[in-house]
Amino acid sequence: MISFGSVLRRGVAAGAAAGLVSALFIWLVVEPVIRKALVIEERRGASGGHAGGHAGESALFTIPASLPTHGGELVTRTQQVIGGAVTSVLVGIAFGVIFAVVFAKARHRLAGATDFWRSLGLATIGFGALTLLPAIVIPANPPAVGDPETVGQRTWLYVLALLLGVAIALAVPMLDRALARRGLTDSTRWSLDVVAALLAIITVVVVLPGTPDVVPDDVPADLLWEFRVASLGQLAAMWVTLGTVFGLLIERAVAAQRDSDGSASGQTPGRDVAAAGSPASA
Repeated sequence: MISFGSVLRRGVAAGAAAGLVSALFIWLVVEPVIRKALVIEERRGASGGHAGGHAGESALFTIPASLPTHGGELVTRTQQVIGGAVTSVLVGIAFGVIFAVVFAKARHRLAGATDFWRSLGLATIGFGALTLLPAIVIPANPPAVGDPETVGQRTWLYVLALLLGVAIALAVPMLDRALARRGLTDSTRWSLDVVAALLAIITVVVVLPGTPDVVPDDVPADLLWEFRVASLGQLAAMWVTLGTVFGLLIERAVAAQRDSDGSASGQTPGRDVAAAGSPASA
């Protein structure tokens, strides 16, 4: 039987891998877009124009623009890229620990024939609730976009969207269990679950106000959407890596435990039930 500590260690490993992939994605995909936006800010500064914002406002740990002082840059862009990479790994590890705890507690309720697919399913739920829904309500903005006076309003809207996303993620399984008690087939239940989730998401998007910021005329639309897609892609890469690596590590651990238990009891290795190695029972 896999111990809870073993599950946590695999969560840390998967989170570190997810953080590294996220940092690599920022460096290769997001950073070039931020550099383009910084050129617009520099052009404004040279012409005495108003800069709408000073940071790449991604949904999660996208590297901000450099911090200026009267004597030059307080923190250089290179230092911020390195700091952003370290932050990505640390945040990924934190996500990995939380992911492992949730998986251990909810494993028997997750859809999927194996722990690998259950892990991917949980990662999909996490991406939808913690990333996609807030990104729809408050899209990420690159440098040169964003009014400092609306930071508080944008923050509260983002947090509210995130909390509502978590509420939907918790409510849908409750609905599924209620439908199961009524004797509905799996395909019918899952269809109703998807419809209910979509209706809830649409309601949140319609009811909550959008971003209060106005995109300046000197920011091209393609640059804005390139940054938003890149920021969303960064987080998608993190969730996919987290779910995939954690699922593979858990499946290997469960298989090894089954083989060990089977050999110790004289049974054919791998023939015992999956629940014997279930993290949820730890």
